[in-house]
Amino acid sequence: MRTLFSRKQFLALTGGSLAAMLVGSPEPLQSQTTQSRPPKGDPLPLELVKEWVGQAHKNLDRVKELYTQEPRLLNASFDHGGGDFESALEAAGHVGNRDIAEFLLSKGARMNIFCAAMLGELKLVKATLKAFPELKTSGGPHGLKLLHHAKKGGERAKAVLAYLESIGAE
Repeated sequence: MRTLFSRKQFLALTGGSLAAMLVGSPEPLQSQTTQSRPPKGDPLPLELVKEWVGQAHKNLDRVKELYTQEPRLLNASFDHGGGDFESALEAAGHVGNRDIAEFLLSKGARMNIFCAAMLGELKLVKATLKAFPELKTSGGPHGLKLLHHAKKGGERAKAVLAYLESIGAE
């Protein structure tokens, strides 16, 4: 028996429709991916985001109230201008507010190396810097560096601080 098309020609002619049929769906894969995402809704009010990030520096009770009121705030960032974006987790991180940081992380906030340094997460900081060594001089919110965050972590971040100093982090 002789084939009329090469494998490459067949795939080019059938496109994504064949793949969708093979997995048991009549719809192309792209429309399935788009349809599975929940709608985003309206943008969060700027003043609410500003309050959220501001309170994350200092007021756990208010952070909890705001989160209950609007859970979508969790990973919202406030733009201070000039590319200086700050999330609530980053706000808690650069002032050393462990309680607020841990609350936000318990709700699923996105961790970053700056907050990890403040929290004393040595394994995470080391692994991140092994993969991306240039981050040892990177600035976080307000341009604050890793050393600043580790210092704000106090006693529980001493091992991170010592490690960062040993590799010449800023």
